[in-house]
Amino acid sequence: MQVFFLGTSASVPTPKRSLPAIVVKRENEQFMFDCGENAQRQMIMARTGFHKKMKIFITHMHGDHILGLPGLLQTMALLDRTRELDIYGPPEIRRFLEGIAETVQFVLTFPVNIHEIAEGGLVCDEEQYTVEAVTSNHVIKSFAYALVEKPRPGKFYPKKATSLGLEEGSLWSDLQRGLKIKLPNGHIIKPEDVMGRPRKGRKVVYSGDTRPFEGFAEFAADADLLINESTLSDELVEKANEDGHSTPSQAAENAKKAKAKKLVLTHISARYEDASLLLKQAKKIFKNTIVAEDFLRIELPLPRD
Repeated sequence: MQVFFLGTSASVPTPKRSLPAIVVKRENEQFMFDCGENAQRQMIMARTGFHKKMKIFITHMHGDHILGLPGLLQTMALLDRTRELDIYGPPEIRRFLEGIAETVQFVLTFPVNIHEIAEGGLVCDEEQYTVEAVTSNHVIKSFAYALVEKPRPGKFYPKKATSLGLEEGSLWSDLQRGLKIKLPNGHIIKPEDVMGRPRKGRKVVYSGDTRPFEGFAEFAADADLLINESTLSDELVEKANEDGHSTPSQAAENAKKAKAKKLVLTHISARYEDASLLLKQAKKIFKNTIVAEDFLRIELPLPRD
């Protein structure tokens, strides 16, 4: 699993930071969280590709988080994408995209499935993962998202399988997929006879724009990666609260309470050409913190057994 930070600024772009957009690559699928202006150019620079299976999750309907969608859709169409695209977001997302389709003259070459999210909860449930949402605490309706892998099968032990009379082949694969095997003599071999305990999947949590709110630590519990907005420094906590944003210390408290493995600060105000102050403030509370820069790439290895 790879996490690409395409845009890490807040509200307005800077010479070094584009507007909010994050892509998570998992196996042969991509997940985009928010889609600020210029997202497709950032995707080209990051070499994430435009033709993969993809889901886009929008946290809220502020322009810096959604205005990249029309350009991205047009670029995909110009590159002859044919695979369907799923877009999730607040109920206004449908009206926004339908308005673009009515007024901007370009023809999509692929189906777009729009999924409106009214409240938090399970957003999508796939064979190997779920995406969950929780209503956050911004100045308008907004969501935080969690991409959570389902438990993976335990480690397969070939020697155990061989000792039970199973030769390498399709029956090994069946057991690894969780199926029971019946031998010609009637003996049943269960997956747990030749495999270790199921292994925990990975979890990536993205706060979107939000003030601190009750329940977020539980939502982000045990995250391998917590991506938390940190628009303004601790000295501007009152302004941050007024504008519906978080400070480094507040983000770090979230990570500490959630027992996250790593914290990444993003959505950095343009006033901070040097974000070292934000990093310093967060590290006082949660040491394993970094500040995202455009094109930062983080690799999340599979958890060990």
